[in-house]
Amino acid sequence: MARRKQPPARSAKLEALVDELERAAVEAGIRVRRERLLREVGYHARSGMCRVGDERLLLIDSELEPDGQIELLLEALDGHDLEKLSLSDDARRMITPARATKPKP
Repeated sequence: MARRKQPPARSAKLEALVDELERAAVEAGIRVRRERLLREVGYHARSGMCRVGDERLLLIDSELEPDGQIELLLEALDGHDLEKLSLSDDARRMITPARATKPKP
C-alpha cells in the first residue's frame, strides 16, 4: 500500500502533535510502545489500549500514519483530568471536540 505524501509543514506539525500527545499519555500513567505489528495471513493485530497487570499500555503500529496515531492517543487520554497534563492549546482543542461528540452511556 502506497503512503500518501503530506506537505512538509503539515507533516511536521502532525509529528509534533503526536509527540506532545504521547508525552501527555505518559504523564497520565499510560505506557506507550511503538511496535511493528504482524501482518501475516491469519493475524489481524491492531493498535490500541490494553492492560498488563496494573499497567495501562498503548500499542501503536510503527507504520501507522500520524493521523491514526493522533486518534489513538486522543482515545487513550479520554477520561483523564486534562488540568494535570501539560498540553498546548492546539492539543487541548483537539481533545475537547472529541469529548463533546462522544456519545454518553
